[in-house]
Amino acid sequence: MAQGKPVNRRRILLGGAGVAAASMVGVPTAQALTRPRAPRPGRGFPTALTNQQLAGQRVIFSYSGLTPPDSLLQQISAGEAAGVIFFGGNISSESQIASVIKQLNSANASSPVKAPLLLMTDQEGGEVARLPGAPAQSEKEIGESSDPASAASQAGTGAGKNLAGVGMNVNLAPVLGVYRQAGDFLDQYQRSYSMDPSVVTECGKAFITAQQAAGVAATAKHFPGLGAATASQNTDEGPVTLNVSLSDLHSIDEAPYPAAVSAGVKLVMVSWAVYPALDPNNPAGLSPTIVQQELRGRNGFTGVTITDALEAGAISALGTTGELAVKAAQAGMDLILASSQDATQGQDVVSGLATALANGTLGQSNFGAAVNRITSLRASLS
Repeated sequence: MAQGKPVNRRRILLGGAGVAAASMVGVPTAQALTRPRAPRPGRGFPTALTNQQLAGQRVIFSYSGLTPPDSLLQQISAGEAAGVIFFGGNISSESQIASVIKQLNSANASSPVKAPLLLMTDQEGGEVARLPGAPAQSEKEIGESSDPASAASQAGTGAGKNLAGVGMNVNLAPVLGVYRQAGDFLDQYQRSYSMDPSVVTECGKAFITAQQAAGVAATAKHFPGLGAATASQNTDEGPVTLNVSLSDLHSIDEAPYPAAVSAGVKLVMVSWAVYPALDPNNPAGLSPTIVQQELRGRNGFTGVTITDALEAGAISALGTTGELAVKAAQAGMDLILASSQDATQGQDVVSGLATALANGTLGQSNFGAAVNRITSLRASLS
C-alpha cells in the first residue's frame, strides 16, 4: 500500500500488482450533523445525508484489475464513497486509466455530494510509481543532487502534471522520513531524501509546493516518521515498535512537518508503527495522543488526515475491518484507506462507521467536522 511490502517495491508502471471522540447520547440523524450549530458544511456538502452516506465520505476504496466493479460504481453514485486509490494492477496505459477515471466521475455525477472524488495513487518517484513518467528520480537521488530543493520542485511539478493528465488529483507523496542507516526500511528503496532533517525539510516543502501548484494535493507521510525503522520493520507485514526518544522524534522525525504544514500540505498520512515515547499502547494512526495532540496540536496541521493501509499486518490483530475503521476515526483520522484491492473492504468500512455513528460510538460533532474537512478538500480540487 502507501507504505508497501518490500517484494512489491520495484518500479510499478504498467499492470504490475500494487501492495496491497466523544460519545453522544441517542441516535444521531443526518440533519443533526448539518444544523447551524454544527460545523458549517463546505461547498458541495448537502443539507442532509444518511448515516451510510456520511460514513462513505470518509472512505477511500480500491479494486483489482483494469475495470472497476459495478458495486463500486453504485457505491459512488449513492454518495457512499469519497474516492479511489489506484495500483499498478489497475493501470495498463495512461489512456486506459484516464477512461476509467471518466467512468468513475460519471458515476459521481449522480451522487448527492456534488464534489469531485479523491482519485489517488503512490507516485513517489524512483522505485515507487504507478504511472509511467515523472518523477523519474527517487527521493534519495533528489536529496543527493547538487541542488536538492530545485530537483524536488521539478519532481513535484512532474508528479502533479502526470497525475492531473490522467484525471487524478491526490498523490500519496512525499515521504518525509529521515532515514538513519544505509539500507534501512526507507533507504533500501530510496524513499527518503536524506539522513539530514534539514535536507528532508527543504525537499519536502519544495515538492509539496510545486505539486499542489499543479493542482494535485500532496500527502506528507508517514507521521511521525518511519526513518528509524530497520530493513525488516515493515508495518504492512506485522507490528512495528520504534523506540525513538521524544527528543529525537521532535528534532529528527517530526522536523520536516512544520515546513510541510506552512507550505499548505493538504493531507498527512499517519504511520501504523508504535512510538512508546508518545503512546506506548497504540499504533500512531489509532492514537488520539499522536493524531490530535502531536500532529494537530504541536505541529498545527488543520487539513485532512488519512490512514495507511487498513489491511496492514501491524494492526490486523487489533480488530475487524469495521472495528479498526472506528478506532481510527476515534483517534482523529479523517479518511480511511481501504486499499486491499477489494471493493467489499470499503463497504465493510462504511458499514462499521455508519453503525458507530448511529449508536453514538462516534460523536456527531467530530464526525461532522471530519466530513467537512474532506468535502472542503474535494471542493478545492474541482
